[in-house]
Amino acid sequence: MFSAEFEHQLGRAWLRSFRSQVRTVDDPLLFDYLENLTYRLVSHSQLSDRRIELVVVDNPTINAFAVPGGVIGVHNGLLMYAQSEDELATVLAHEIAHLSQRHFSRGVEYQKSQTPINLAALLAGMVIMATAGGDAGMAAISASQALAQNNALRYSRSNEAEADRIGMQTLVDAGMDPYAAPAMFERMLQSQRFTSAERIPEFLRTHPLSENRIADTRNRARTYPKAIHPDNLEYQLMRARVINQLAATPEQAVQRFRGELAGTSRSTEAARYGLVLALTNAGRADEAALELDSIWSGDRDRIEYVIADAEIDILRDRPERAAEKLARQLKLTPGNHPLTMEYARALTRNQQAHIAEEVLTEQSKRRPNDPGLWYELAEVQGLSGNIIGLHQSRAEYFILNGYLDEAQKQLSYARRLVKNDFPTTARIDQRLADIVAMREQMESF
Repeated sequence: MFSAEFEHQLGRAWLRSFRSQVRTVDDPLLFDYLENLTYRLVSHSQLSDRRIELVVVDNPTINAFAVPGGVIGVHNGLLMYAQSEDELATVLAHEIAHLSQRHFSRGVEYQKSQTPINLAALLAGMVIMATAGGDAGMAAISASQALAQNNALRYSRSNEAEADRIGMQTLVDAGMDPYAAPAMFERMLQSQRFTSAERIPEFLRTHPLSENRIADTRNRARTYPKAIHPDNLEYQLMRARVINQLAATPEQAVQRFRGELAGTSRSTEAARYGLVLALTNAGRADEAALELDSIWSGDRDRIEYVIADAEIDILRDRPERAAEKLARQLKLTPGNHPLTMEYARALTRNQQAHIAEEVLTEQSKRRPNDPGLWYELAEVQGLSGNIIGLHQSRAEYFILNGYLDEAQKQLSYARRLVKNDFPTTARIDQRLADIVAMREQMESF
């Protein structure tokens, strides 16, 4: 089988290629939540190499996927279907189990015994499978003669059963509800019944569900003691964010949340928070502030509400007030990523790009693999007049998104601007060498 290090490098190469072809979600709050949940599950899993990289795709369909080397992908649309954190965790734990049991490498080993494998074509097919659909991905792979059989990248029934079993154990060990697994699978199967064959959600194409499989999952859940698992407010708040992201217009989201508040809602507080976001997106700051006041009094330090309040201040053209509030909150939770990104945004709007640059530069040391952070840093460096830094940050953004030619151009621009600064020149030269190595690595696959 492939070594763990080879899988890690393969996964990172895949991720760069993947990001260049899909629209990802730039939402630090949602990303932070999903990353924390993923690591919570990973810490209770059998996964030995825990260098996890998460990617959140802006897509309304039901899908999550795992790529060798610790890459886990989630469509934000998955949160529209998962009614609770435990149901979402069911899907993530299942994907983590595929990684821990190294199903990809085991499958490739089997295929190697039957036909030669071109890993470059395999990478391309994996990208298509995670975006356009399983059949399109398989067509791309077959066209390149990477794999001969129609189900080469689909997990076998035995792998699925193993991932179900180990994933549920991970779920339980993390203190979550095993009964969420059959509930989530039933909801997925129900969605399939009302969908044409061409529009079956990608997760169900690559992870086929059946009544028998759901029954097995339900029977397995019954082997664990029943316990009360209260709903998680943070999950419902994130779900409200996703509803806003996927709404056609802010006004559509406003109407949806007003309807939820007038009827029955799983979480009235989350519905009102969703309404706050929708009103803010619609430019209706005063209404948003009133709605926020009605839920904020009970939890003044909840980060979601602190950031919502700052966004309202910025909308009201009071960025200095937003920056002051966020700075106070960051003293309580230093380095918090969503707060830091919003703080930098407030500073920038307050004509303090030079301070925002310092804040984001420090944050980039903590999160060097965050494309959104590098994008924002490049923007503020342009405003602060640090043109060399702007080109360097753009290069990092392009590298993470798989645009190596563009990254090389940006570094070349920066290299020409540097005068008598050996450390900066050395860093640029090293990144140029890194790009050459990345290209060679792709060719070696």
